[in-house]
Amino acid sequence: MSIQVPYEQSGRRQQKARTREALLDAARALLADGASPTVEDAAERASISRATAYRYFPNKRALLAAVQPQLEAESMLGPDPPAGAQERLAIAVDAIIAMTLDTEPALRAMLRLSLEPGHHAGEDLPFRKGRRIVWIEDALEPLRKKLGRRDLDRLVVAIAAAIGIDSLVWLTDVAGLTRHEAADLMRWSARSLLLAAL
Repeated sequence: MSIQVPYEQSGRRQQKARTREALLDAARALLADGASPTVEDAAERASISRATAYRYFPNKRALLAAVQPQLEAESMLGPDPPAGAQERLAIAVDAIIAMTLDTEPALRAMLRLSLEPGHHAGEDLPFRKGRRIVWIEDALEPLRKKLGRRDLDRLVVAIAAAIGIDSLVWLTDVAGLTRHEAADLMRWSARSLLLAAL
């Protein structure tokens, strides 16, 4: 029985790491330009053959998920989370805000793409899959018995709506806040919603 080694981990690792990073840089640039890049698009932009690009990313979802690997995470709490819902929520909200600010151009591009008239619900836009809901629900797990399913779901969605790229765009572009002010307001909103629910 042979064990198959992933392509990137076999031979010439440094060169393969550079090739992978070039494909990711190309995908990020395409996203910043407003495109929803395919593997072929990233390969062309990076001047890498399609066949080579597909060795790194078998499909569009794999490419876009690699641009933001944290989007595949089930939790933002780390290996040893606190027990209290308020502390857990603060950690998750801080992580979501940091990720949003760090990857704002790509997230803005994905938001724009998801709002275009030709966009179909089935199109593969992994940034628009509701990961905030998963992360906030995980953070508020200690409240499940206290609040009940319906009220917890309502709280999770309300907090998810108050943080992330959608909120950042509105707070900076419409309300005129700085990114720092917007981040502080998102934290305040999440905390206020939790306290109101309790």
